[in-house]
Amino acid sequence: MAHKPKLGIQGPVVAWQDSWAGDASDRIMRTGTGSICPSQDPRPEPEAFINMLRELEADFYVHHAIPQGEGYSELLQDMTKAGMDICIGNEYGNINGPWVEGTNRYDILDEAILEAGRSGRCIGLLYDEPEHLQINAAQYRKDGWFPHWGSTDGLSLQESRLKVEHSVKDRVKHVMNLMECSGLSGTSMPLISEHVFPTSFHTYARAGMDICPKVMKESFQSLQLSTALGAAKQYGKSMWICADLWGPDTGTWFTRFPGFPGHSPEEFESALKMSYWMGPSHLFVENIDVLLRHTSNGFRATEFGEVWKQFVNQYIPEHPLMWHHSQVDADIAVIHSDDSNYGQNDRLFGNRTLDRHSVSRSESVFHIWHLLSRGTMPAHGSCMHIPGYDFPRHELKKAVPLEQFPLEKGYTGSGRQPVHPLFYPTSNVLVYDDRVTQEQLGGPKLTLVGGSSLSDETLKAVAKRAEDGGVVVIAEWLIPENSPAAFRKSGAMGFGQWIVTNDFLEGKVREIVEPFLGEAHCWMQRFGSSEVRMYPGNSDGTTLDFDIRVR
Repeated sequence: MAHKPKLGIQGPVVAWQDSWAGDASDRIMRTGTGSICPSQDPRPEPEAFINMLRELEADFYVHHAIPQGEGYSELLQDMTKAGMDICIGNEYGNINGPWVEGTNRYDILDEAILEAGRSGRCIGLLYDEPEHLQINAAQYRKDGWFPHWGSTDGLSLQESRLKVEHSVKDRVKHVMNLMECSGLSGTSMPLISEHVFPTSFHTYARAGMDICPKVMKESFQSLQLSTALGAAKQYGKSMWICADLWGPDTGTWFTRFPGFPGHSPEEFESALKMSYWMGPSHLFVENIDVLLRHTSNGFRATEFGEVWKQFVNQYIPEHPLMWHHSQVDADIAVIHSDDSNYGQNDRLFGNRTLDRHSVSRSESVFHIWHLLSRGTMPAHGSCMHIPGYDFPRHELKKAVPLEQFPLEKGYTGSGRQPVHPLFYPTSNVLVYDDRVTQEQLGGPKLTLVGGSSLSDETLKAVAKRAEDGGVVVIAEWLIPENSPAAFRKSGAMGFGQWIVTNDFLEGKVREIVEPFLGEAHCWMQRFGSSEVRMYPGNSDGTTLDFDIRVR
């Protein structure tokens, strides 16, 4: 049977005032840029805004609530009347406060959650970049160090991970209990964790949240999605995808603000298709004010809006999706503890007191991805927020005063080329954490095991995979001293191979892994009997060509 993801649009952040909150939305920061951005277009009336969501074929609207609650009840009433679903987010509260004591996190108030639940139209509570705000606790709140789910200073890395997991689990249980005590279904208000970094997906999924990777932004797409897909599969959670138009680049396209959008219309088109073929439960765009301009004569689509309309009105109907993300199956499994390190090598899970020894072992994950991507991903991080990247948007921010935005024809400046491609070749990879069971792991041909820790159950599972004919490459430090002698040395194991290493980039490991890397210029992900093959659509890899094959 065909599967069609629910399609959504996130509200405006710089273009116009919120249709319900009005002036109140201009009195807070609606972006993470550190400043209040004056609205650029006149405010649309609620009815006009909802009608435009319908014209954009949106199944749901992503609304980040203004912390003081202006316009909230009217919004829910209008959405209910219009028969449109809504997802309520916490980003504005994260940026502006008020924060939960001892954290930099804003939780939607219980009364507001119940009001949304009673409307029958709320499909979840979106937590904006909680992994980022746990690691980088001073991103918004400047009066101290208050990680998103609580302080982890003084704890070990494993204790830090458990502290976050338990805090998230407590919040999930609180919302479930709140709903049940009010006569509503406890599962009717899922919490969704939206990640900009490819970290902590497994921790949050294990704690009960559905997960939502952001694509585009400054991420390496195959790494981001393979990690999220693995977490969703391992823990049986829904996977949403946010196509986030904020990003690093500039070009000759409509531009609201430096980095917004930071991707070309062509990249956006490929990213939507890429996201669709991953079989997510929900797919939404951040934000609507890149898709549209609002004028005295009504809404006008930008080139990005035209891309969205073509995608929903033509591409999806002409290309039915015959699988769901839960059907993903791996040829290569990457297993590593969820250490929350994306290359900063500091503040893992918000912990400022970890020793270098704990941190260094988490860096093995970067080496694994460097190997699996044929060297196209760096060996010192898992996204572009690491040394070695300089974003064109920084030049735009220095060169053009804020009052001159929006730029109808964009900005080329010194002529810098885009730094953000979509294409990084990997061959049907999934990522599991250090608690994956033998049943969950399945039968990958190649398994690479890194990170800082490994459970006894998972060690037994990967040993069984080698005995059954798979190739396993495992970090030496993950093998306990009291393990069988066969675990501590490289060689044949049953019908397969067991390779012990202290360096995933050493020549011997490269030689063993090479036969499993697939086509040099192909990124492949398999769902059941269907293979999604993606190839670079241009020399920069900022666009993708797609080949769907049924085995």
